[in-house]
Amino acid sequence: MKTFNEGWLRVIDANLNRLREAIRVVEDLCRYVFDDAAIAKSLKTLRHKARSALYDECLNSRDSDADVLRPTLPQENARNGAKSVFIANFKRAQESARVLEEALKIDDPQESEIFKSIRYELYSLEKLTLEKYAGKLTA
Repeated sequence: MKTFNEGWLRVIDANLNRLREAIRVVEDLCRYVFDDAAIAKSLKTLRHKARSALYDECLNSRDSDADVLRPTLPQENARNGAKSVFIANFKRAQESARVLEEALKIDDPQESEIFKSIRYELYSLEKLTLEKYAGKLTA
């Protein structure tokens, strides 16, 4: 039985959303800008893997209107080219996977390992993509 309180469920919910959203940004760049089916498919697979058995509990705990950091910070709007978008979203996804890995260790070590594997796959895909498309990414 899950032992997460509402605060922990909100952490898990926010990071599941953040992880999938960030992967989607990078996936779409690989798919539509680089026409790279292999990398886009790998990212899509990771995005679909980023699920939790706690979905219903997380959704019930969601309170987006009360999020104390909901307003956009100035640095969040600072993107100076495709490379900065790429890097920001890879980092966002990796950080979210790490939060999920740590949070889920509390009550579901097996699910925690899924997010650890996603994080390491993201590290590899980040390196591969940035090396492969360095000349096509500005700033």
